[in-house]
Amino acid sequence: MEKEPMTRDGYEKITGNLDFLKSKERPQTVIALDEARQLGDLKENAEYHAAKDKLKLIDTQIAELSNIISKAVIIDPSTLPHDKVSFGSTVSLVDVDTDEEYTYTIVGGIESNAEKGFISFNSPLAKQLMGKEEGDELQATLPGGVRTFEVLEVYYKEINL
Repeated sequence: MEKEPMTRDGYEKITGNLDFLKSKERPQTVIALDEARQLGDLKENAEYHAAKDKLKLIDTQIAELSNIISKAVIIDPSTLPHDKVSFGSTVSLVDVDTDEEYTYTIVGGIESNAEKGFISFNSPLAKQLMGKEEGDELQATLPGGVRTFEVLEVYYKEINL
């Protein structure tokens, strides 16, 4: 079974979502389904079909989250060295060709959010950054093509998802 590394915050967020789905969302949807079923002819009952579809979606989400949680390995990035890029490191980069600067924090796949600067340890860029140090230059092969980056800084900062 493949493991899914994540931070404590990521784990708590996922387990909170799962708990909400199981204790609130699913029971409410089951009640709505029962109420819609009592309205009569199921073939032309839009409320029934909507509730049934919603229940199917919730059950799928519960299964997916349960699967992720079963594979979770909680890693505390504050205990790792960050002289080189590793899980939980924040990395400042500059694109050598355009002089654009980027800052990313490397997190678990479920925690990634590129707009907030969180990239998955499994992303093409993160894989190529692992083990790099300040001052290193790398040719990163990305979905948009090959880009050259220089690592400006590698450090740890508290991760707030």
